[in-house]
Amino acid sequence: MVGIYLSGTGNTKYCVEKLISLIDMSAEVIAIESPDALTAIQQNEVIFIGYPTQFSNAPYMVRDFIKKNADIWKHKKILCIATMGVFSGDGAGCTARLLKKCGATILGGVHIRMPDAVCDSKLLKKTIEENRDIIARADEKIENVASQIKKGVYPQEGITLIAHMIGLFGQRLWFYKKTKDYSDKLKINNDCIGCGKCVSVCPMNNLYIKENKAMSKNHCTMCYRCISLCPKKAITLLENEVIEQCRIERYM
Repeated sequence: MVGIYLSGTGNTKYCVEKLISLIDMSAEVIAIESPDALTAIQQNEVIFIGYPTQFSNAPYMVRDFIKKNADIWKHKKILCIATMGVFSGDGAGCTARLLKKCGATILGGVHIRMPDAVCDSKLLKKTIEENRDIIARADEKIENVASQIKKGVYPQEGITLIAHMIGLFGQRLWFYKKTKDYSDKLKINNDCIGCGKCVSVCPMNNLYIKENKAMSKNHCTMCYRCISLCPKKAITLLENEVIEQCRIERYM
């Protein structure tokens, strides 16, 4: 067993690590951008893959990773774990369908509500206490899921036909342009001091420093990792101002 994840503000990493540790303390959990991720997938039969949902879709980086490495998924047994601020529909199903086409067996899907990770929008913001309560409920769910999996029962959240319809018509069709490819909308303002922290954490190597300022290419996977960590709050994506840097550590 191995856990593979994409995580921007730490939510998905937290969930995958907790679930894996409750089932098999010896199992590894590896970031999807790690050079070790492919080897770990090849060497393990059971894969837990986690990611944040974006407008009821999986991040393009995750979908791209699955398709580019289509051969390694054959005969693998997969649990898809989707984290979300409120709504997903078929967040787990978005990767489950791709993985089935690659020859994988889908064990199930898990949807876990976590604190909002969109740093530059006021829409889903909560108080620290409210976010702590969300994490407490997520912990309870993860513990229940782990208990069921140990009995051989896997949740089927987000991978049914009904869930597919809810995700498709609930959000994905309306916002598909935002998630059909990598984004070129990342904005870096003049408050940037060129510290390079964003460059070091970007899973897509999408950022670089030029003349003491961070610059963006056109391969942003919208994970919000750089935005949540910028010491000057100089980076935005959907809006033009950082409302809150939504690192999970703030709520623990």
